[in-house]
Amino acid sequence: MTRKLHLALHPYGVGGPGHHGLWKDPSIAKNASIDINYYIQQAQAAEHALFDALFIVDSQFINATYPSHYLNRLEPLTLLSAVATHTKNIGLVGTASSTYNSPFNLARRFGSLDHISGGRAGWNVVTSFDTGTSRNYGLEEHLDYATRYGRALEAVQVIRGLWDSYEDDAFPADVERNVFLDPAKLHALNHVGEHFRVDGPLNLSRSPQGHPVIFQAGVSEEGRNLAAQVAEGIYAPGGSLEDAQAYYADIKRRTAEAGRDPDHIKIFIHGGPVVGSTDEAARQRAREILAEDNDFDRNVGLLGRAFGAHDFSQYDPDAPFPDVAHLAERGGRTGAARIIARAEAGGLTLRQVVETFNDHRTSPFVGAPKTVADTIEQWFAAGTFDGINLAFRNNADLALFVDGVVPLLQERGLFRTEYEADTLRGNLGLPIPANRYAADRDLVDA
Repeated sequence: MTRKLHLALHPYGVGGPGHHGLWKDPSIAKNASIDINYYIQQAQAAEHALFDALFIVDSQFINATYPSHYLNRLEPLTLLSAVATHTKNIGLVGTASSTYNSPFNLARRFGSLDHISGGRAGWNVVTSFDTGTSRNYGLEEHLDYATRYGRALEAVQVIRGLWDSYEDDAFPADVERNVFLDPAKLHALNHVGEHFRVDGPLNLSRSPQGHPVIFQAGVSEEGRNLAAQVAEGIYAPGGSLEDAQAYYADIKRRTAEAGRDPDHIKIFIHGGPVVGSTDEAARQRAREILAEDNDFDRNVGLLGRAFGAHDFSQYDPDAPFPDVAHLAERGGRTGAARIIARAEAGGLTLRQVVETFNDHRTSPFVGAPKTVADTIEQWFAAGTFDGINLAFRNNADLALFVDGVVPLLQERGLFRTEYEADTLRGNLGLPIPANRYAADRDLVDA
């Protein structure tokens, strides 16, 4: 098989969504989510296993019902800058909102991480579906879907323009001629658009990979269209094999229709493998994990995130699921619509919705190492993903996958045996973007 599988690591800290009992695990430090050494160790373990990237999620609104990791965690760019100095090859992908950040600030921060890491940075573009975030930025109301995604598209376009402020040979640093900068190779953006006005230039040159890699994680129509236009990596919802196939084919089709090479967008699905000495041992461990995490009150709070952090605890859990469709438009609209449709189709109570919502995260990658490798190979060959964004509860679970599953994937020619490059783009097989001003000059000269 000529295609190569890509693997990323998504640390849970003390427990992300649906993993409410993880903080009780004696192997997990209670301050893991704010301990930089935890992230450095995770990144180094993933790099030793030749993973493509470390992925850090983020949000900027919480209440007391949110997952443990969300309540007390480090800001992604600060975290990844520290990790960069302790790693050499692994990509460093951080989440930042295009709704609640200015393009100039984002361009500078991610450009800086790209330089600090030697060309290993990636930006996971989110539009923020936690509606309470607006009130942390002086706004009474969260922006609607169309505005958020229109802003996201323009933000990426502006930021890419700022990353091209300097051509690659803009700094001759010629002492004899007393020329540090060639001013003809410095370009102001002078952008005036619907959402932003940004003059530029950015006071930072391009990194060895040209631009940080753009990731995105949308499942709505707006999200899929944004991905087709600008994304180079996608964090996809997964689900069943058929669901994953349909999503994969749809994104690749939209990318081609947008005039881009579909091979230049890498789709990662979420995977929480449970590896055991035997299939039955792994299934038993998966059942234990579900029991550990099955906290009804926390699951009620988690359900509320899709509806703008709505408080579902105010309802009778055994009454029919409440009419909350109007709350979805400024929250996680696609996920909320799926929940409502499931509730209406089955005539479900709130309790039943919470229980089925929790069940939905069960991983397909459960079993002995060979079983897990077989399933990954089956899904990969079936056109469901280009990579897996892996999450493990603790270091022991990560080691079981790295020591048991990765060698099998390598033996089958599915996964690398050494890094292809020292940049994230190089390892993902993505091209270095040409500097737009240098490219325009080359066209004129031709």
